[in-house]
Amino acid sequence: MITLHEEITVQRTLKDCFRYVADFRTVAEWDATALDAKKCTPGPIGLGSRFIVHCAVGPTKVRLAYEIVEYSPWASIVLVGKSRFFEVRDVISFTETESQTHISYTAEFSYRWGLSNFEHQLESGMRAMGSESLRGLKDALDNSASAPGLSDCTARADRWVAPGVAMFSKWGYRRSISQRQPNSHFLDGRHVVLTGANSGLGLATGIALAEAGADLTLVIRNPEKREELLQTLKSETGRSDITIEIADLSLMADVRALSERLLAKGTPIDVLINNAGALFNDYRVTREGLEQSFALLLASPSLLTHTLRPLLTGHSTPARVINVVSGGMYTEKLVCERLIMTPSNYHGAQAYARAKRALTVLSELWAQQWRTDGIIVNAMHPGWADTPGVASALPTFRSITKRILRTADEGADTIIWLARASEAGAISGKLFLDREPRTPYLLAKTRESTAQRAQLEAFISAQIDAASMA
Repeated sequence: MITLHEEITVQRTLKDCFRYVADFRTVAEWDATALDAKKCTPGPIGLGSRFIVHCAVGPTKVRLAYEIVEYSPWASIVLVGKSRFFEVRDVISFTETESQTHISYTAEFSYRWGLSNFEHQLESGMRAMGSESLRGLKDALDNSASAPGLSDCTARADRWVAPGVAMFSKWGYRRSISQRQPNSHFLDGRHVVLTGANSGLGLATGIALAEAGADLTLVIRNPEKREELLQTLKSETGRSDITIEIADLSLMADVRALSERLLAKGTPIDVLINNAGALFNDYRVTREGLEQSFALLLASPSLLTHTLRPLLTGHSTPARVINVVSGGMYTEKLVCERLIMTPSNYHGAQAYARAKRALTVLSELWAQQWRTDGIIVNAMHPGWADTPGVASALPTFRSITKRILRTADEGADTIIWLARASEAGAISGKLFLDREPRTPYLLAKTRESTAQRAQLEAFISAQIDAASMA
């Protein structure tokens, strides 16, 4: 048996340290050998939670099945990990000292298949690995990540277009994991409003932000889904204090009514996530007379963000607006007059892409206009994610690409990061994919004119005003 023991002291609360380490998915952020990690049991983190961790051991990739076998908040955790070659027992203890937390980490390795005969040769390397891992944990808990930039690899891929598009797949997401900085920031006491929270990216985001301690207001369209959503969130996170608001965001009257309710409550909004959306293959107009794609995908987030602006200003730290767009917008150029399609020229995917292009431009405009108001605005696109919306609206696309589609959790990762990470508050007016700022234009021909940018907000406002008179 090889026994490793390391200790660190960090400037974080006992609770933060325990929560971060207990969610063993984070091991991929700080352990020197962990390549990726996922939770494979439902429910909140606790006794019996299991995780699968893939580690690099020399030239070999090893799969470890971990289970929490002792769980004593906020004092200690014991995990047992098993692989084909060895078993490890991790004992992690936490002690608070004034404004610091002391962490003691002991790992006991028992080898199989005669590998115990080589323990002496393995021990020095294992000890070095243990020291490096605990340094990584200290760095993660120190929460000193720098503002993100564009990697050379990504910049080259974007210049060649096809490799840039290929990064929308699950392989692009997995490639990005090794380049990420740890995210140990929690959202306790911070109010997040998230639209389109019932399924897909929105549900994955809601669960993750609930786990991070956010005070959540989730907006969904169908009142019949309310109890089901609350039960899902409770069973996954243990939280029963989440607010659900009902609004059909394709209707400007509902958007205004939602805003009025939130304004009446007066709770400041730290993060607003405009995620609600759908791809409509058939042309329809709402009862207010707006083409439904334009209404839901562009007019709605514009009106909602503007009307909630009083709740976004005046914070001690900047509030954040996150607009969820789509890689499809790379095919379209902003031309305001083409944002509202007619029955004769309507194509659902094109209407969707044009609206998302416009929302990306809006994100840049708002970031410039509200810089002095303490509001950070960014857009993100999730890559190609396998969500219920893709399955229903783009069945052919899904059947062709299903082997390379991301999961909803993978697609939502950058939304969660933009909402949580301290370093994400240091940059505004950008488009993100996989936590990297990306070019909004893969093709030069899709760059809009200065005149089109200048008239976009007035064009949207005129359509909303016309709808209010319907």
